[in-house]
Amino acid sequence: MGIRSVLSKPLAKWVVERQRDWMYRPAEAQQRWLQRLLTGGRSTAFGRDHRLAEVQTVAEFRQAVPVRDYEDLKPYVEQILNGGSDVLWPGKPLYFAKTSGTTSGTKYIPITRESIPNHINSARDALLNYINETGNSAFLDKKLIFLSGSPELDQKAGINIGRLSGIANHHVPAYLRTNQLPSYETNIIDDWETKLERIIDETISQPMSLISGIPPWVQMYFDRIQERTGKPIKDVFPDFSVFVYGGVNFEPYRAKLVDSIGKRVDSIETYPASEGFIAFQDTQTEEGLLLLADSGIFFEFIAADDYFSENPRRLTLDEVELGKNYAVVINNNAGLWGYSIGDTVKFVSRDPYRLLVTGRIKHFISAFGEHVIGEEVERALKDAMSKHPETEVVEFTVAPMVSPKEGLPYHEWLIEFATPPHDPAAFARDVDTRLTELNVYYDDLITGAILQPLRLTNLPRGAFQRYMKSQGKLGGQNKVPRLSNDRTIADGLLRTMSTV
Repeated sequence: MGIRSVLSKPLAKWVVERQRDWMYRPAEAQQRWLQRLLTGGRSTAFGRDHRLAEVQTVAEFRQAVPVRDYEDLKPYVEQILNGGSDVLWPGKPLYFAKTSGTTSGTKYIPITRESIPNHINSARDALLNYINETGNSAFLDKKLIFLSGSPELDQKAGINIGRLSGIANHHVPAYLRTNQLPSYETNIIDDWETKLERIIDETISQPMSLISGIPPWVQMYFDRIQERTGKPIKDVFPDFSVFVYGGVNFEPYRAKLVDSIGKRVDSIETYPASEGFIAFQDTQTEEGLLLLADSGIFFEFIAADDYFSENPRRLTLDEVELGKNYAVVINNNAGLWGYSIGDTVKFVSRDPYRLLVTGRIKHFISAFGEHVIGEEVERALKDAMSKHPETEVVEFTVAPMVSPKEGLPYHEWLIEFATPPHDPAAFARDVDTRLTELNVYYDDLITGAILQPLRLTNLPRGAFQRYMKSQGKLGGQNKVPRLSNDRTIADGLLRTMSTV
C-alpha cells in the first residue's frame, strides 16, 4: 500500500470520531452557529440594515431577516462588486461562485475565508467516511479524475470569480494533486466536447481508481471511451472502484452507468451547492445523506406545500418531520441570510439527520393544478423500469401539453433511451399508473377526464447533448431540469430531432 492510503485510515478515524460530537447533538451545533453568525454579521451593512446586534433568539432572527432569493440579495452583491467591504460578511469574499439562475441571469454567490472550509473539508470528509467504514483506501494511490468546470478564474473588484467546481479545484489537497487528472491545461478548455476528447487522451492509459462528476457527463465520458476502445470501462480502468457524484438523482442513470462499467463499484453521493456544501453520504448501509449541521450553516426549512403562502412557517432542524418535503433555507458565514437555495429535501432519519434531495421548489408541473414534483416523476420512472428491466434511460424531462391539436391535454415525457422498452405503450402505461398512485391530484385529473394519460416521446440518441450545446450548457455542472411548467425545453428538444 502507498503512503496516501496508509495515512488516510487514521485520519479517517479521527474525522469520524469528531463528527460524532455533533451528528447526534445537531440542535446544539445549530444554535452555536446561529450565535456565531449573528456575532460575525452584526457590524456589516446587512447587519445594520436588519439590526442583527439586537437579535438574541431564533424568533427574533426570523422577525429581523426575511426569506430571500437572489434578486433580494443582489443589491448587496452589487455593492461588493463595486468595491464595497463589510457588506454581507466582514471584509470581502475570497471568491464569487458564478452560477446560472432561471430568472436572475448569472448569479454571484459569495465564498469567504470562513466559508471555504465548508466546501473543501466536506468533500474530503465524504471520502474519509467511506474509507473509515469500508477500509478501502487503495484508490488514493492510483489516479483520480474530477469532471468539473474550468478552474480558470476572472477577477472583479479584487475578487476571483468562477464556477464552484473550478474554485474547488484550486483547493485540492497537495497530497492528491500529483495523481489528479485532467491536467490544468485540459481543464481550462471551454468547449466541452474538445475538452472531453483531451481528458480521454490523458486518462485512457492511466490507472484510474476514482471518477467523480455529474452522472450524465460521466456517462458521456464513458460512451466516448467505449467508442474508442470497444471495451467496457472495467477493462479500460481495472482499478476503478469508487464513483463520486452529486447534483442529480442517480437512479435514472444507474442502469446505464453500471452497464457501461461492466461491474459494480462503490458510490458516494454528495450534495454540494454554490451556496454551501449541504450533506454527503456517510455510510454505504443506510439511506440518505448526512446533513452537515456543524459546518458554518444555520439551516431553516419551509414545508414545500406552504412555501408559496403569504407567511410560510420557518422551521429549525429539530422541528422537521420525516417523509415531508421541505425547501432549504440557509444562513452562513459567507453572508447569505435567509437565503432560499431553491432545493427541496425529505428527511429519512433524525438520529442522525439524513435526507434525500427531492427536487427544486420551482421545478414542478401544475399547469392543471396537479403540482407534480421531481421526486414523483423520478420514482414513477424508476418503478416502471423495474417492470421493464431491459430499459436504460440516458436522460429525460417532462412538460405539459396544454392545447394539443386534438384530444385532452396531457403530460409529455421526452425520454432518450440507451435501450428502449420492448413494449413502449406498456411502459408508458406503467409510468402513468405509478404517477397516479404517487400524486392524488394527478389521479383526480386522469379519472375525471381532465387529462389524458401521459404520452411518451422517444428522442434520438444525443438529443439532450445537442440541446444543451445549443444553450451553451454542455458539460461541467449543468443539469437538465426534470420538470417545466411551460414547453421551452420540450420544444427545444423536439427541434433537435429535425437536425438529426
